[in-house]
Amino acid sequence: MVRAIALPVKSLDEAKGRLTSVLSPLERAALTLAMLEDVLDATLLLPGWETWVVSPDESVLEVAAGRGATPMPEERPPLAQAIRQVEEEALARRLDAFAVLLPDTPLVTAAALTRAIHTLGPVVLAPAADETGTNLLLRRPPVAIPSSFGKDSYRRHLEEAAQRDVPVAVIEHAELAFDLDLPDDILTVVNDRRAGRTREVLRALDMSVRVPPATGAG
Repeated sequence: MVRAIALPVKSLDEAKGRLTSVLSPLERAALTLAMLEDVLDATLLLPGWETWVVSPDESVLEVAAGRGATPMPEERPPLAQAIRQVEEEALARRLDAFAVLLPDTPLVTAAALTRAIHTLGPVVLAPAADETGTNLLLRRPPVAIPSSFGKDSYRRHLEEAAQRDVPVAVIEHAELAFDLDLPDDILTVVNDRRAGRTREVLRALDMSVRVPPATGAG
């Protein structure tokens, strides 16, 4: 049985644009790489699953290769096309199961992912905490439904499945639901007691002081 989980990572120059008010370009790049490392810590522990990292950025691909993941140079930006690229690879290799995990989920663990991949059904979704985005999409087979990442993707994925009468299992797990996208989210990671590269980077940048208190208070 051949299975893979893909992590699409933007160019470091463009990553985490919604954090420009609190992080410099170099800091956002460091954060992006730290989050990737934390997510790789989880995906690389999944027995029987390959981890693919698709990105236009050489630094990202070097990190992936260094960790033992499969680096895939992005041929067709933006995100939707990059995901389409790895989906085509999954079809070409006749994968039995294929997952896409967004890599701005630095609190994810191997245990959370194991729960997701062991959930039965042709489509497994892990929505973001606000239930608008999709943090994880697992399909068996990879063509069970089309992917539709981006704004309001959770609703669209549910609609794609409903239109095809494909059953969907929804995983509501805090570690899979959290994505670091806004300044508020920075404090969530800083205050999390679990060790991780993302937390280390944010603490080194003194983000508990730099994030405005009103923002952190939600």
